[in-house]
Amino acid sequence: MDVNPIRPSVVAIRTTIPDDAFTADALGTRREGSGVVIRDNGLVLTIGYLITEAEEVWLTRHDGIVVPGHALAYDQTTGFGLVQALGDLDLPALAFGDSAGAKAGDPILFADGTGRAVEGEIVARQEFAGYWEYLLDNAIFTTPAHPSWGGAALVDADGKLLGVGSLRLQMSQGKTVEDINMVVPIDLLPPIFDDLVTRGAVAKPPRPWLGAFSAEYNGEVVVMSVADDGPADKAGLKRGDIISDVKDKEVNGLADFYRSIWASGPAGIELPLRVVRDGRETWLRVKSIDRAAALKKPQMQ
Repeated sequence: MDVNPIRPSVVAIRTTIPDDAFTADALGTRREGSGVVIRDNGLVLTIGYLITEAEEVWLTRHDGIVVPGHALAYDQTTGFGLVQALGDLDLPALAFGDSAGAKAGDPILFADGTGRAVEGEIVARQEFAGYWEYLLDNAIFTTPAHPSWGGAALVDADGKLLGVGSLRLQMSQGKTVEDINMVVPIDLLPPIFDDLVTRGAVAKPPRPWLGAFSAEYNGEVVVMSVADDGPADKAGLKRGDIISDVKDKEVNGLADFYRSIWASGPAGIELPLRVVRDGRETWLRVKSIDRAAALKKPQMQ
């Protein structure tokens, strides 16, 4: 697959985040990745963690020209972020492909903003539950893994955008372990695009957020850590706790845990959780919040 027609539409992104930002410890104060030009006016699609709480955003074109940008929007549900170039980016927009129709075995090209490209294929389409209270119903997984995946452009055989890179993971096949990438599908963007551009967020009540970072082990939801001074921390949830019920519903895995939380109501509701700690059961009441309320808001440069 020829990367040359695609390269001008993929830019490098560099951001600076304040030392006192909520995400500074977890994600760092200097972040680098890529983004994809999706509108001729210099609108760039990226993965949201690159621009969350950013006070400075810089876009670097394939020819080395640097243009300042503004963190326009971040959607926590999909993980997408939007950056608006504040200067004349003067780059072609990449057309959207049919990510809903993309399937395992399809050839792909994964290109980042520094000119590196990886040819490969889709290895799976399946649900993905992230430890940070994040869930995709039908994520795209590709191989081989791109070394600089964050915000990189995943394109199909026709050179159309299928999604942007989010994570590097490992997949076991028999006795071998293979590095793969998880990609957020582009078909999730059009339904929320107008809201993101005009409001900076989707126009619906925010989901409840607990600030519990959890993993699934043998079907159980195990707390790995909690956000300092977050709802779960204030309620007394601790590392190693097993969350067995939300309200009156048994939890069956991480994805089910998230869906149970989000189905309970908007941010601000109080959620009773049955917790198993050191073999003993107890109930905790967690007063959820809107996660965005804990984040610094983007500032125009």
